[in-house]
Amino acid sequence: MELNAIDQIRRFQEFIDGSYYNSLLDNARKGHKFLLIDFADLSKYDPDLAGELLEMPEETIKAIEKSIEQFDIDGLTNFKIRFHNLPQSQHIMIRDIRSKHLNKLFYVDGIIKRKSDVRPQVTSARFECPVCGNIMNVLQLEGTFREPTRCGCGRKGKFVMLDKEMVDAQGIVIEEAHENLEGGEQPKRINVLLTDDLVSPLSEKRTSPGSKVEVIGIVKEVPIISKSGAKSTKLDLMVDANYVQPTEDTFYEVEISEEEEKEIIEIANDPKGYDKLVNSMAPSIYGYEKIKEALLLQLMGGVRKVRSDKIVSRGDMHILLVGDPGAGKSALLKRITHIAPKGRYVSGKGISGAGITAAVVRDEFLGGWALEAGAMVLSSDGLVCVDELDKMSSDDRAAMHEALENQTVSISKANIQATLIARTTVLAAANPKFGRFDPYGIIADQIDLPPTLINRFDLIFPIKDLPEDARDERMAKHILTLHQRPDVNEPEIRTELLRKFVAYARQKIVPKLTDGALEEIKEFYLKMRKSGGGEGGIKTIPISARQLEALVRLSEASAKSRLDDRVTRKDAKKAIELLDYCLMQVGFDKETGKIDIDRIATGITASSRSHILILKDIIGELESKHGKAIPIEEVVTEAKNKGLDEDKVEEAVERLKRAGDIYEPRRGFVSRI
Repeated sequence: MELNAIDQIRRFQEFIDGSYYNSLLDNARKGHKFLLIDFADLSKYDPDLAGELLEMPEETIKAIEKSIEQFDIDGLTNFKIRFHNLPQSQHIMIRDIRSKHLNKLFYVDGIIKRKSDVRPQVTSARFECPVCGNIMNVLQLEGTFREPTRCGCGRKGKFVMLDKEMVDAQGIVIEEAHENLEGGEQPKRINVLLTDDLVSPLSEKRTSPGSKVEVIGIVKEVPIISKSGAKSTKLDLMVDANYVQPTEDTFYEVEISEEEEKEIIEIANDPKGYDKLVNSMAPSIYGYEKIKEALLLQLMGGVRKVRSDKIVSRGDMHILLVGDPGAGKSALLKRITHIAPKGRYVSGKGISGAGITAAVVRDEFLGGWALEAGAMVLSSDGLVCVDELDKMSSDDRAAMHEALENQTVSISKANIQATLIARTTVLAAANPKFGRFDPYGIIADQIDLPPTLINRFDLIFPIKDLPEDARDERMAKHILTLHQRPDVNEPEIRTELLRKFVAYARQKIVPKLTDGALEEIKEFYLKMRKSGGGEGGIKTIPISARQLEALVRLSEASAKSRLDDRVTRKDAKKAIELLDYCLMQVGFDKETGKIDIDRIATGITASSRSHILILKDIIGELESKHGKAIPIEEVVTEAKNKGLDEDKVEEAVERLKRAGDIYEPRRGFVSRI
């Protein structure tokens, strides 16, 4: 049954008088020009009105806005009505929007991909006829500005514009959330137009790229103007937003039923529960128990702490796998993206710095510049797997530095200055410098990544593919059996439940360090630092404060995997064991027989640093004897007297040349700069 406008206005007045009068007064007093109405209240009060609203939203919303003007309250002109809590039947996926949905009220949800600047837009303009003084009001509903064509007195064209009404408008682009897609579908996008109070500074925070939102609005068509200026028969779609509300913009939104919760608690209480979890990480990939354990802890994550001075300790752990080709790194990464509730997979050459952090692009929708979020911002509170990290260009890799440590992405380009949140866990994989590890070389020298980037990773695992009879036989049998019977290696815990387990642990468990765990970590740290004092004044730095934080994060993650809110000694030992394993693999310096974190952190070992310092002293002494140009032979002889090998001297001279401390004025001579 259709209601006429006067009926609608009367009924809305009664409804607002009964249920929302106080809110209306409140908003008018605060200067807010809108009233938020729960759709459920309206449909309880008057189902006919609610039905009209869904079928003919434009006319109905205008009627409500008219009904509000009837109240005798100051400041009620241009008052907007916003609706939320629409029924589930009005929910629509962006990919399913069709022409039958035009001009009806629906809600879509997704991630904000892009956001343009706020610009004024004309909604209506008043014109006066210079001949008869007639005043015409022209609504500006299309993209182009319209003037009246003729007046009642017969005059055509050349009318005087008296005034125009404007609203603030902003365009955002919404993309479907990855969780709602099956398989590797391309997520679809739609433009959304926000006007009036939806672009106030208050709501600006809610609509930054990367946040998840639910948009309630009217689906409208937009004419496409071809290059020749003619209208095309094809039309574009957009949503004229009525209300935008942020849904939980973290990956903690995975819903867990009571039965699943029981199963999860059962796994946590099972003495073999932890092993089951580790074995379920990637059952089709043979071996790599330590790596699988680390990946489980990475999914659990540590605890993010914000101190009173606003300094934040991140809870996310970053892991780097460096390994020989064909060792199953990519398969591990792909598997983890399936388990992580908000996992994204990006790979080597296909990554640009803007694509992984954020980009500023020209906005077609409203003109100007718009901010578009990249992979790390979009999967904030999720996990990004970066494959082929070594194939990325160095500029693009540099873009990741800030996101890895501070977990933000700062952009200052064109007229946009913004800091986006990127609380993302990163799992990266790379190949060694020459494609494959040299089993006799030093691993740290073969990782072809800048030390500043490597230093941001909590754990680094080298994966070597060395022939070994017994292991090779087991591996061949495992792979061939998989080909023969693909489902033979079902995970002990099914993927869906494993995913819920991780989500449950991250939602509910916030473990605190016990004194025992604290003592354990402190002892290990101090023991490692003491072991650094080497002979002959070479002090290796075996472990730094960064590793200390990594230990805390690993211990907290271990407690989460048991669903325990206390970090015990046992957890600390597990973390120490993992870190020690990584340090022995990557940071062991054969010359001093000690672990040297500088191998990874700065690319220069403590022993070679001490050689450089000795050499600098020698060159300084010889300069007073020989003047500016010093023969290299003398430098070598002097260094031999101080116990340095010739090849060590050559290496140190090369490093000094590269650093720009010395140069070669002519062959066989060096000079200080």
